[in-house]
Amino acid sequence: MSTKGYNIVSLIRKKRDGNTLTRDEISYLIDKYTKDEVPDYQMSSFLMASFLNGMNEDEASALTHSMLHSGRVLDLSDIPGKKVDKHSTGGVGDKLSLILAPIVASYGVPVPMISGRGLGHTGGTLDKMESIPGFTVDISLERYQQILAKCNMVMAGQTEEVAPADKRLYSLRDVTATVESIPLIAGSIMSKKLAEGIDALVLDVKFGSGAFMKTHEDAQELAETLVAIGEDFGKETVAYLTNMNQPLGYKVGNWLEVEESMEGLQGKGPEDVMEVTHMLAGTMIMLGGKANTIEEGVKMSRKAVQNGQAFDKWLELTEEQSGDTSVLKDFSAYDHAEYSFEFSATEAGYISEIDAYSIGMASLELGAGRKKKEDDVDPAAGIELKKKIGDSVKKGETLAVGYTNNKQLTDTAIDELKNAFSIRDKTTERLTMITHRVDKDGVHEL
Repeated sequence: MSTKGYNIVSLIRKKRDGNTLTRDEISYLIDKYTKDEVPDYQMSSFLMASFLNGMNEDEASALTHSMLHSGRVLDLSDIPGKKVDKHSTGGVGDKLSLILAPIVASYGVPVPMISGRGLGHTGGTLDKMESIPGFTVDISLERYQQILAKCNMVMAGQTEEVAPADKRLYSLRDVTATVESIPLIAGSIMSKKLAEGIDALVLDVKFGSGAFMKTHEDAQELAETLVAIGEDFGKETVAYLTNMNQPLGYKVGNWLEVEESMEGLQGKGPEDVMEVTHMLAGTMIMLGGKANTIEEGVKMSRKAVQNGQAFDKWLELTEEQSGDTSVLKDFSAYDHAEYSFEFSATEAGYISEIDAYSIGMASLELGAGRKKKEDDVDPAAGIELKKKIGDSVKKGETLAVGYTNNKQLTDTAIDELKNAFSIRDKTTERLTMITHRVDKDGVHEL
């Protein structure tokens, strides 16, 4: 970074007027904010100016670089092999990390994962892992590297040392209505991922009612921005556009999703979950140098499930991170929710739509998610779908089952479920799960 000083008000004005900031100017601003030399009110003005006027590719890359180097960047060069991670932009019932990480790691590709917690209607990988009794995600970076070296995978939470500028900016964006900015989202995602010490990255960019990006166009723009930043940093980056117009799989909620993940690792997972999992895992296996093509990687991914090596790898990691493996082998040993209720169809026909957002909110209302960051989560709470889009349904037939340890929460969850299902008298085509791949060569329809 240049040692030249800048007038903060001038930088805000420059962005307000729709002009482009240099890499030095962005680095200066982020550095001073991280050191508490720029107050929140000035950074809020900058964020709003960037939100309204956008940022070009160079600015987004410079923002990522500044946030990345605001903290510690891991050096994993002592661990053999190409380190490959996966990131999802978040959705309802998205438990893919728990299935694909052990698949990829079982082939000797190191998978270093620093994950987040759920907020709002989308679930967080850390909350799912912590629903396994004893599973520890709060580990030091030194322990993180030890586990990765031993198991070829690790799943941990973000520490204060990793991209601290992003942590502060994210909190500020959350309260200043500047979250939904593609360059700011991209910078946030990539600064954390690049800090992990990865060599390559696969991105699952979701679109639809349960996704952060509601439209396919916005999801594609975000995917292209993420890939461009990754490649700019010399990391092989591939993104997929995936459908979140209904929940992934049948189970939504932390322990419920662990159950479905374990079913997936034992060859009994839902078709939609496994289709996306195998594509992402196959791409990671290819980027890790263990397959020559994505297609070959997908075949290897399926084989790892069929022969049990992926499930064994997950049990190995769980033991290493102090988790109880007995409940993963026998779900009846788990302390399930005290209360449950059925939500039934009021008419016969075919399921034409399932609003993933409403399902996610119903799960949240039952205690599976957070309305505020400091809220506690009920690991056993959630929703189990009994029908998906295209399925036939009789009047009075169960559409979903809700689970909670607080019976008082059921009424608000039922209100959300009333908005979730649409039934028509004609059948509806099942959703296409993966529409496009985005890489350094452009956008490819699948």
